[in-house]
Amino acid sequence: MRRALLSLIVLAAIAPASASADFAPVDKPGPPLSVPQAALDASMTCTGNVAGATRAPVLLVPATAVNPHANYSWNWEPALSALNIPWCTVELPGNSMGDIQVAGEYVVHAIRKMYAVAGRKIAIIGHSQGGMLPRWALRFWPDTRGMVDDQIGFAGSNHGTVVAAPVCLPGCSPAFQQQRSDSEFTKALNSGQETFPGISYTEVYTHTDWVVVPNLDSSGSSSLHGGGGDISNVAVQDICPLDLNEHLLLGTIDPVAYALAIDALTHPGPANPSRVAAGVCLQGLMPGVNPLTFATDLASAATVLATTIATYPHVSSEPPLACYVLATGCPGATGSTAGKRVKSCRKAKKRRGRALTNKRKRCKRKAPKRRKQPL
Repeated sequence: MRRALLSLIVLAAIAPASASADFAPVDKPGPPLSVPQAALDASMTCTGNVAGATRAPVLLVPATAVNPHANYSWNWEPALSALNIPWCTVELPGNSMGDIQVAGEYVVHAIRKMYAVAGRKIAIIGHSQGGMLPRWALRFWPDTRGMVDDQIGFAGSNHGTVVAAPVCLPGCSPAFQQQRSDSEFTKALNSGQETFPGISYTEVYTHTDWVVVPNLDSSGSSSLHGGGGDISNVAVQDICPLDLNEHLLLGTIDPVAYALAIDALTHPGPANPSRVAAGVCLQGLMPGVNPLTFATDLASAATVLATTIATYPHVSSEPPLACYVLATGCPGATGSTAGKRVKSCRKAKKRRGRALTNKRKRCKRKAPKRRKQPL
């Protein structure tokens, strides 16, 4: 009863408060990327077998406050390599602590690049913010949807977290502000529809999560619903009731999360918990983690996390939503009210007589100055 009551309370907190009509339609083409091409290219590190891959290569997206090396070099990278699964990592600005909208452009580029090089659809694995961030790319750059087969998230902050609000009272990083359950970013992320046809979504969460809250059941933050995608929302405790791994360990060492992800990668559709062997509950670490260096590897990752959080500049509110996110669009963009007014004024210049003089006056008064489209 207590869990059911808490679920009802937090459901109201994580539900988007704005109508989807406030945001861009889901089929609206994405804007040009504003991040310099050199920075986008430099953000990716890949194995040599991505080109012409015989199986879907995996894009690894890191969590908030860490880089790909801290998040994946001692677990998922060796695990995927051992299975001969090609992979790439994408390094995000400020260890994923800056504006997530900007980080989203890096993921868009990575998806497009991997798809082009591999010549086939790719899979995505992400932890925490990294489990949620690819959905921003899929939501606002529709061309990427046909390039992705599997989207796999570990403790993804898909609907934000209710603990971010008190944490951010004195100020916090832009990414923390955006991952509040009541943020405008979270509303925009889940506007229109949460999933898309043709993509398999495997969302793995843990009941002991203390960062992305709530995650008591499939009504919590990490789980996805509707939209047309093929979805599997699974708590590790659904398979191993005594699994006590919390938020940080779920995406780095948890053997159940690993088994679910590999099941999704090696079968059509998302993970199916019934295919996961019961023996996984007896494993302490996922494959790829070296038991001899596990303690130092984990400590090193924790140091990066703590240092980034302690040193990254704080802001008092979340970054404003980019204009491409909104239903009103960007000033000067094709199809906008401003754009139509400018076209109307250009036509007026070709006319003759008194009507031309009146029209020109209105154009001079109303037509906005042309400027570079903000992103």
